[in-house]
Amino acid sequence: MSYDRPPGLPIVDAKTPAVLVPARPVTRDEVAGLCAEVRALLEATTGAGARVVLVEVVGPGPPGLVTVDLLARLQLTARRTRGGRIRLRAPALELRALLDLVGLRFEMEGQVEQREPALGVQEEVEPGEPAV
Repeated sequence: MSYDRPPGLPIVDAKTPAVLVPARPVTRDEVAGLCAEVRALLEATTGAGARVVLVEVVGPGPPGLVTVDLLARLQLTARRTRGGRIRLRAPALELRALLDLVGLRFEMEGQVEQREPALGVQEEVEPGEPAV
């Protein structure tokens, strides 16, 4: 059973970022449409999650440079639209390696921010030890 997408913009919870799940493999022809979808999601939302679009890059096969190009264009579109950004949800190790190789940095869901200790990690200090 299938149904048509309701007309108009999607309803998005103000506390939860909008989610975009592009089908893979992505072709160059689909990039402009996905950028327009990110723009529409950012313009339609308000509240705490309004400036973030969560992108799930899932699908068969290893990611390629078209995927990297797509993510870079989505990030640029998000920044130009209300100063937004995209966040990757659980990207594959291959995609992380490819992004590192080309020098692109993306916020990833569940990733600890720089200079911030991971949750649940505690440093043990003995009384009388000098501070390091």
